[in-house]
Amino acid sequence: MSEQKKTNIILFSGDYDRAMAAYIIANGAAAYDHKVTIFHTFWGLNALRKDEKLRPSKTFMEKMFGKMMPKGAENLPLSKMQYAGMGPKMIKNVMKKHNAMPLDDLISMAQEQEITLLACTMTMDLLGLKEEELLDDIEYGGVAAYIAEGEDGAINLFI
Repeated sequence: MSEQKKTNIILFSGDYDRAMAAYIIANGAAAYDHKVTIFHTFWGLNALRKDEKLRPSKTFMEKMFGKMMPKGAENLPLSKMQYAGMGPKMIKNVMKKHNAMPLDDLISMAQEQEITLLACTMTMDLLGLKEEELLDDIEYGGVAAYIAEGEDGAINLFI
C-alpha cells in the first residue's frame, strides 16, 4: 500500500485567473487522491475574503488596506486584459457560455474535497486582515505550517 501523495500550492497572486488555475489544479489533484494544501499569502488571501460588509476593530492603516483590496474571489482582477473593468466581465461571460466553474464554486469544491486552505497569519497581520473577514472552515498558520505540509510534496507550485 503506497503513501498518499501530496500537492502543495502557494497562492501569492490576487488575480482571478491565477487563483482559478490554482484551484483547478488543486481540485484535480484531490480527485487523483492527493492530499492538497493551498497556502494563501499576500494578495492570494483576497480569494478567501468574504464578500460582505464587516466592521472588525482595525487601526487606520488596516482599514486603508481593507478598502484597497478586493473582497471575495469573484471581485479579484484579471492578470491581463483589464480593459477598464470590462475584462473580468468578458471572461466570466465566456466561462459561463463554456460551463466553466467560477472561482467561488471552485473554492467550495475544494472545501468539499477537504483541501486544506491555509491562510498566512503573518500576512494577515501585515495587511490587517482578521479571521472573521475570511471564509469559514479554513486553517491559519505561518511559513512553518506550510513547510510542514510541503516538505513531502510530490508537487509544489507557486502561483
